Amino acid sequence: MIAGHQEATRELWPRLADAYETFVSALVYEEVARGDRGQAQLRLGAIKPFRMLDIENDARKLAEKLMEGRAIPQKYPEDALHLAIAAVNGMDVLVTWNFGHLNNPFTRAMVRQIITQAGYVCPEICSPEELLEANQ
Repeated sequence: MIAGHQEATRELWPRLADAYETFVSALVYEEVARGDRGQAQLRLGAIKPFRMLDIENDARKLAEKLMEGRAIPQKYPEDALHLAIAAVNGMDVLVTWNFGHLNNPFTRAMVRQIITQAGYVCPEICSPEELLEANQ
């Protein structure tokens, strides 16, 4: 399953660069740089064309609201921050494999409510596979 996720992600990244104005957060850079040095270099190269979103105070505050509202568990602050960065920066879509804390129907409903109450538009949350299927 993990290998399938990785392959879908590898297939998606170049398509995104060609079809959309694509952004990643500083958190994504940190994540893809982890692990095997050779693989990390490949991942960093794949996201190089994407513009980087900084982690701003407004995003940190919104991430706290997401955790306080129990949309994202307190022990996963990076998950809340990923979502908050996307919302604060007006992203239309957040692409993630995180089905546990971000991409599931229960979380999406709570997340959407908290983000909307905070005055932002909630990005659509989907997996790379969903985005690939939508663009076939």
